[in-house]
Amino acid sequence: MTFPELLPYFRWFLALHIMSFTAWMAGMFYLPRLYVYHCQTIAGSAESERFKVMERRLLKQIINPAMISTVIFGLLLVFTPGAVNWHADWWWVKIVALVLMFGFHGACSRWRKDFLNDANKRPEKFYRIANEVPTILFIIIVVAVVVKP
Repeated sequence: MTFPELLPYFRWFLALHIMSFTAWMAGMFYLPRLYVYHCQTIAGSAESERFKVMERRLLKQIINPAMISTVIFGLLLVFTPGAVNWHADWWWVKIVALVLMFGFHGACSRWRKDFLNDANKRPEKFYRIANEVPTILFIIIVVAVVVKP
C-alpha cells in the first residue's frame, strides 16, 4: 500500500529520517557509556544521583523522541511509492537490525530503572561490551541501506 501524494515530500522525509536516526544513534551510543561511569559510583551518592538525572534526560528527552520520529519518517518513506523494494534482501536485513535496535533500546530502558532503584547487579564490563551493540547494528543498517549487498 503506497500513497502517491507523498512523492513530492520524499526527500524531506528522507532528510528528517536520517536526522532522527542520527540523534537516536547518538543517544544509544552514549547511554551505555553513562552506565559504565555510573557503575563506578557509590549507590545513593551525589554523583550517582547526578548520573540518574543524566540518564533519564538522555532517554526521555533525546533518545525516545528521536526513535519515535525515526519510525514516523521511516513509515512515511515506506508508504511513498518506489521507496522500498519488498523483494530486496537489504530491506529485510535492515528490518531485522532495526528490531534488534528496538530490543537494545528496551534493554537500556530497563537498565536505567535498575540504576534508578540502586538495584544494578551488572558489572562495568557488561556495559562496556553492551556499548558496542548499537555500533554494530548501526553499521549493519547503514551498509544495508547504502550498499544494498
